[in-house]
Amino acid sequence: MEAFIFDLDGVITDTAHYHYIAWKELAKSINIDIDEKFNESLKGISRLESLESILKLKGREYDFSYEEKVILANKKNDYYKELIKNVTPKDILPGIKELLNETKDKGIKIGLASASKNADAVLQNLQLKDYFDFVADASKCTQSKPNPEIFLMAIKGLNVDPKDCIGFEDASAGIEAINSANMYSVGIGDENVLKEANYIVKNTTDLDFNTLIKKYIQYYSK
Repeated sequence: MEAFIFDLDGVITDTAHYHYIAWKELAKSINIDIDEKFNESLKGISRLESLESILKLKGREYDFSYEEKVILANKKNDYYKELIKNVTPKDILPGIKELLNETKDKGIKIGLASASKNADAVLQNLQLKDYFDFVADASKCTQSKPNPEIFLMAIKGLNVDPKDCIGFEDASAGIEAINSANMYSVGIGDENVLKEANYIVKNTTDLDFNTLIKKYIQYYSK
């Protein structure tokens, strides 16, 4: 076992509500209304893809040029950046700090593979940046999850073999990306949504280091 590679939103912290508020504000500005249930469908996908999904709700995906869509997506990001200034270490999900500490103590590398272009700022606000040996830069990715590009970037940055890595995700697109990268996948959340994961826990408090290693070893010893 060489590395643990984490998604950010829904795994280390939950900024989904901030994303929702920002998207709702942006959508409202172009006379589209979205709810939290719809916001769930935006998990793990890029900003422009999220905007396309919102526009399709009202059949308006052809109402804006690509340049105008970029402006709208950036406007949403400006809303979001203001909101995440409120993030503090209190927003770290239960059990994550303990898992990061034990992972470090065991000499296992830690990476981040988040679709968020604001991941670095969020880690800083959570005071977790020093735990991470490599943070993949989503702005350099040309493909979003379920494409494995962001995880492959993290694997390369950590200089590890994918089969010696465990990836953590809370979205089905993320699990597909981990599996496509030939890593061992751990899903956090609804087992019906994350059924393609190699191992599933209901929430972050169930992420026990020894159990994770045991499950990983069992999988590869089949």
